[in-house]
Amino acid sequence: MAFIDYYKILGLDKTASTEDIKKAYRKLARKHHPDLNPNDKDAHLKFQQINEANEVLSDPEKRRKYDEYGENWKHADQFEQSRQQQQRYGKQGFEPFGSESDGDHYSDFFESLFGGQFGREKKGGGRSSSSARFRGPDYNAELRLPLRQAYITHQQTLNVQGKNIRITIPAGISDGQVIKLNGYGGPGINNGPTGDLYITFVIEADKHFKRLDNDLYANVELDLYTAVLGGETTIDTMDGKVKLKIPPGTQNGTKVRLKGKGFPVYKKEGAFGDLIVTYSVKIPTNLNKEQTELFRKLSTM
Repeated sequence: MAFIDYYKILGLDKTASTEDIKKAYRKLARKHHPDLNPNDKDAHLKFQQINEANEVLSDPEKRRKYDEYGENWKHADQFEQSRQQQQRYGKQGFEPFGSESDGDHYSDFFESLFGGQFGREKKGGGRSSSSARFRGPDYNAELRLPLRQAYITHQQTLNVQGKNIRITIPAGISDGQVIKLNGYGGPGINNGPTGDLYITFVIEADKHFKRLDNDLYANVELDLYTAVLGGETTIDTMDGKVKLKIPPGTQNGTKVRLKGKGFPVYKKEGAFGDLIVTYSVKIPTNLNKEQTELFRKLSTM
């Protein structure tokens, strides 16, 4: 995957505070949400990058690694482990992986990480040390979920590199969100620790609801008579049907907010967003002469 400048994605610099990151993420997530940009073929990619940037920069430990190692931040643990090993070897009378300069030490680390030789010959002959242990590679996977499936906590089985992995997916998972499963990546080198598995979630569109953050949006048709005279209508929500009272004189485009009927908040038990309903008044067609005449009379009153 090509290197992504997370600060640039969010329009921030490295001095940004946690609150700056939160505000920038919310603003950009709303602006580039795929549901609000149906004609932008790149909207999904932009939205995914915004979520990825927020996932890293809002986590203090991930942000530290990203700031220090840049595009290689996911290998920070191996890098730091190698540096510690080099220091130990020096104290015990061993010569670390290579030569005299720190730059060569770093170069040797990445060479070994991606398949190079771990040991080097000493100037006087022989090997400097036995092969070093390194953490295995991380795996990346994509998991697609219907919106209604993301609404509930459930279990699902993934097949990664021929291995079945059963995971629990918390309710409220977001489109583009990435979660890490420790120890489910590639095997380590020379009995080193196993890498991790990063799962990116793709939440599919729903024909009835659109989601923005934790709120849901829905359009509900009203017949003209109910809109004019008032009455009741029954609508669908994610957890069942709800009956709503329609005030007389309800206008086309009127919005109603139903508190707590939106999407569950990720990993916050019992917390939900809202459902915003927009009424669409349906104009009757194919009127007979008598009905047409009644409307003419009404228009002159």
